[in-house]
Amino acid sequence: MRPTKIISVVGARPQFVKLAPLQMELKKHLDSFVVHTGQHYDETLSDKFFEELSIPKPEYNLGVGSATHGAQTGLMLKKLEEVFDYEKPDLVLVYGDTNSTLAGALAAAKMNIRVGHIEAGLRSFVKSMPEEINRVLTDRLSDILFCPTGTAVDNLKNEGIDRGVYLVGDLMYEALEIFAPIAERRTDILRNLSLGSREYILLTIHRAENTDNHNRLRYLMEQITKLGHKIVFPVHPRAKKELKSAGLWEHLQNRDNIVLTEPVGYFENIVLIKNAYLVLTDSGGIQKEAYYFGIPTITLRNETEWPETVASGINRLLADRELLELIASEEHPNGLRSRGIEPKTSEKIINVFLNY
Repeated sequence: MRPTKIISVVGARPQFVKLAPLQMELKKHLDSFVVHTGQHYDETLSDKFFEELSIPKPEYNLGVGSATHGAQTGLMLKKLEEVFDYEKPDLVLVYGDTNSTLAGALAAAKMNIRVGHIEAGLRSFVKSMPEEINRVLTDRLSDILFCPTGTAVDNLKNEGIDRGVYLVGDLMYEALEIFAPIAERRTDILRNLSLGSREYILLTIHRAENTDNHNRLRYLMEQITKLGHKIVFPVHPRAKKELKSAGLWEHLQNRDNIVLTEPVGYFENIVLIKNAYLVLTDSGGIQKEAYYFGIPTITLRNETEWPETVASGINRLLADRELLELIASEEHPNGLRSRGIEPKTSEKIINVFLNY
């Protein structure tokens, strides 16, 4: 049965980016609105993204904030159940791999509401990662699984999931097509930080495996500060907290080649990625954005959910060799990598709903 009322549940930066192009299309065809769990409660990581991406203000902001995984997910479940009970949607859309994703899927499934999962089928195959647990469980709970890549489709097939699976492409690419030209017109971050194109390395760290393990965090910081390049480091709230706890924050502040900034908005982030000499990150989303711009990337992890980026040669994993031994590609970026002429991801998703 075709859904007529859809609720999108989001809570973190990458989800806002994926939501933007899809919500534009959803509003044209269906009764659709947004619930923000409040998982990212920092204004720069949340409100600014909605403003830049022209996403309508969420009908509900649950204000969950930071907590342990269990406490955060449990509070989301309670509040989402209340929203779903009142609104009675036909389908709940969840995005990616966060606690907001799992809570939205679980609350809906328990209430016999259909679930659609954007970015279904991604796998790192590392069960200790909270994101991997969220992905696997959400895919098991979902009725409609929207895959960004053929590899994701194959992963689901290998797990015995082959019904309701659709290969639709990547909403993040669609968002870049729309917003990259706007970002370059609207942000002065390069000038404000006295940066030239290809004159700096962009660093982002936020995953628990890198921040909460202080030995790992010290190793990364020691390696990175020895690189000899100017390094632009927009500091995620979790990373800042752990850097201070590990006694590393003051050292970073005193390094002439480290440019520490507050978290940046989506437009600023796009411009920083596109103009970087090299990207160092543990973010799946930034891996992809750098890949689409053709910017050499070193992923500060031993695995990735996006093996296509590694196969391309643009992205390399830290496990390959010592960080100091990794040398960025001499290849000059060629701008946004074209996928050829094909229907946009948001249109493919809408067509699935309209023909369901």
